[in-house]
Amino acid sequence: MSRIKEIRTSVYQWKGKTTPPQKNFCTNASDLLYEKSDAMGSFRFHEWLVCEIETDNGVVGIGNAALAPQLVKKTIDMYLKPLILGEDPFDSAYLWEKMYRRTLAWGRKGIGMTAISAIDIAIWDIIGKLTKKPIFKLLGGRTKEKIPVYVSKLYSQPIKDLQKEAEAYKKQGFKMYKMRFGWGPKDGPDGIKKNIELVKAVREVIGENSDLMLECYMGWNLDYTKRMIPQLVKFNPRWLEEPVIADDIHGYAELNNMNAIPISGGEHEFSLFGFKQLLDLKAVSYIQYDTNRVGGITAAQKINALAEAYQVPVVPHAGQMHNYHLTMANFNCPISEFFPVNDVEIGNELFYYIFDGEPVPDKGYINLSDEINGLGVSLSKKHLKDFNIIS
Repeated sequence: MSRIKEIRTSVYQWKGKTTPPQKNFCTNASDLLYEKSDAMGSFRFHEWLVCEIETDNGVVGIGNAALAPQLVKKTIDMYLKPLILGEDPFDSAYLWEKMYRRTLAWGRKGIGMTAISAIDIAIWDIIGKLTKKPIFKLLGGRTKEKIPVYVSKLYSQPIKDLQKEAEAYKKQGFKMYKMRFGWGPKDGPDGIKKNIELVKAVREVIGENSDLMLECYMGWNLDYTKRMIPQLVKFNPRWLEEPVIADDIHGYAELNNMNAIPISGGEHEFSLFGFKQLLDLKAVSYIQYDTNRVGGITAAQKINALAEAYQVPVVPHAGQMHNYHLTMANFNCPISEFFPVNDVEIGNELFYYIFDGEPVPDKGYINLSDEINGLGVSLSKKHLKDFNIIS
């Protein structure tokens, strides 16, 4: 029997080349503030937490988290590490409940749940390595030959540049695309016009036979979204993502029940019970949890089962191996998100600089090998010079 011997946390701080975002790059929840500082600043991820859990027989599982890595590190080191040292990693359900219930007074959403996520992912990586199976095989196995992915970038930029970027993805064989808006309620009718022009420009390039997803990143409000939706319907978007802040679940419900454009969300929801509220209110047509925020693989599987009972598809946020395994193992997860490999900008790209093993799309699909053990990722040494590592 294996026992957990050590838990090591490290924060990888990016110090390499960074591409500065353009003005009106992407709407976000800070846009409604009157201050003129960098509204997108708190939504960039230029550091990442890595959690390594080692067993007494030398097997090391790797977990990760992108939200507030330094706070998550302290949470693991101070509160969660003592709870799981000496435990059997195969008792994953019990360990999850132990972490959740011992931190319930302050940790059930946000930082606490993100910290639990990092540990839970690492535990599942250990289980896969000890059984010599990929995680998706432990969750139910292969439910699809390969995973269709949508390319997720297309931030607000000059129209010609936006169309050039979309054309490049089209030539790579993608059939699904997600783009971002650049303007919100503060920008008035002129901003509405500019948003419509962005969508029109992308749809012109990709054609009518490709899926187009629209991302607001909590940068709108209920009133503004109700004004925008009638003007967006003609572009036939697959969904409108996070139009209002995550706590406005009744706003989500009102928008989704307009039955004009399917509403998606859940990237900033953290619990099984939170998703039940969204589903009970018919507030979303697509659920988009992120495994490294929502409590890890243990919790994500529960959300998948819940969503399937409501027949609401799950499309995990951000791609990445911890999400791909869940998509592969669940019928109710039809597609995945894929962030293209680029210079560091928002920070989602950091995953490619920290880890080796991420699958590469081929004509709009990715595949997971039956031969990998665990997650199938390892820590990369290629870009260490571009990080400051806090251990």
